[in-house]
Amino acid sequence: MLLLKENKRNKRLFFTILLLVLSMVVAGCGKSANSSSETGNTGQNATAAAENKAGKTLTLLYHFKSGSLDPHNDYIVLKAGVVETLVRMDDKLELQPWLASKWESVDDSTWRFTIREGVTFHSGAKLDAAAVKASLERGIGVNKALDTTLKIASMKAEGQELTITTTEPLPAFPSELVNPYSGIIDVAAEKTMGTEAFNKAPVGTGPFQIKGFTPNMEINLARYDSYWDGAALLEEIKFKFNEDGNVRALALQAKEADLAFQLPAEMVDVIKQDQNLKIESLAGLRAHFLLYNQQQPALKDVLVRQALDLLIDRESMAKDVMLGNASAANGPFNANLPFGSQEAVQPLDTEKAKQLLEQAGYAQGSSGKLEKDGKPLTLEVITYKGRPELPLIAQLLQSDAAKIGVTLTIKTVENVDTYLRDNNDWNLATYSNLTAPRGDGGFFLNSAFIVGGSLNPANISNDELSAIIAQLNATGDVAERVKLTQAAAAVIKAQALHSYAVYPNIIVGMNKKVTGWTPGPEEYYLVTNKMDVS
Repeated sequence: MLLLKENKRNKRLFFTILLLVLSMVVAGCGKSANSSSETGNTGQNATAAAENKAGKTLTLLYHFKSGSLDPHNDYIVLKAGVVETLVRMDDKLELQPWLASKWESVDDSTWRFTIREGVTFHSGAKLDAAAVKASLERGIGVNKALDTTLKIASMKAEGQELTITTTEPLPAFPSELVNPYSGIIDVAAEKTMGTEAFNKAPVGTGPFQIKGFTPNMEINLARYDSYWDGAALLEEIKFKFNEDGNVRALALQAKEADLAFQLPAEMVDVIKQDQNLKIESLAGLRAHFLLYNQQQPALKDVLVRQALDLLIDRESMAKDVMLGNASAANGPFNANLPFGSQEAVQPLDTEKAKQLLEQAGYAQGSSGKLEKDGKPLTLEVITYKGRPELPLIAQLLQSDAAKIGVTLTIKTVENVDTYLRDNNDWNLATYSNLTAPRGDGGFFLNSAFIVGGSLNPANISNDELSAIIAQLNATGDVAERVKLTQAAAAVIKAQALHSYAVYPNIIVGMNKKVTGWTPGPEEYYLVTNKMDVS
């Protein structure tokens, strides 16, 4: 805790000094990014300059970067308002039509979707059932996790009617199409452009089209005037990437960004002091948690995982790390949800944790460390900066573990998903995911606990849990789904398959000139045709 407090003092001093030179830093970065993207727009500089002068623009800073814009492998394309899905969630987490105007169940394994009339791709091509079929075929062909989730056996396109048959009954199938990786694209345009070029400027149906892309730096978005739901109010948007939360906060303060996502909690009060800025901090559908690699010998033992779970000081993480912009977690799903656990939050209990480790065969050695077969219990924790609170959570866990003789080393990586999938020598990871992005727990349970799932880099597998998930997938009754989801959460807790720390708020910094936009709990729809600047 002393380390955390010292970090806060140092950061505030750092912020004060760095703010004095921020304008030069950000201006330099912006110049570099623009120069790179403009090399692909030779001859358009004069036109772009005129448009920038005449039209309204907005700059957005996002906390993860993208090196490719393959719409079926990178969710950023949907967030940037370039592609859309057949079905979407509203702010009440209820399913709403999007590119599909309606849908109906033909039988247990067959669904009929009516594709919205009057929609065109950015290429000018008409959106019909055949185009949607081609896009979904591409998606499940290049994304195995999407294929596993949708379980599509066959599709039939006739005019604006698309009939989809699944390999097994899936009562919640329409909600699976909210998945950002199921965004609808113009596959014909990809064939003309070539996949490499297409993945730098995919052609969708959204309110904005891609004008330029500098990998890992920014996307330049231009309004699509023929957008089916009405042309966007903004002319252009600069969608920039920066994984350093401090830089994002400082850029907002310097008015170099109009929207900045996932700001450090310690900067909230500082930003609120600026009368031109405001903070939106709202409860979301996300959980910060520990992911265990059960392929590692020590983590195969449920007693070790249960002991580590007891070393998580959830209340301190919510209060001292997140500064009140989070609540302590008692399972994968927020307690405010119908299927969230109502049990009390597990408190920090170092003594019980030590007892469990002793049951697992660990004893205190001459050095004071817990040992087994002469080897100290030393575990590596992987973390990343994209969510600035996660390294601090890792530090707090490290401090409490040391009190009972457990050594945790911390390794910060740039791309956590890539690292966890490409390496098998890690033990734990601080991780963060939307656990109920569609107002239902099915997506997370299938993705995080079924082998091959997009959120299961450790290939976690538990027979009891898998059986419950199979039952969940086969039922559409809401009350029964709630019971099964709660039963699944109980197994996860008992077996310590994950350890859930906090439910973080969504923290977005905004310039008050931004209008017609507020963050949503689903975190999917960032760029819209309604957002504006005054």
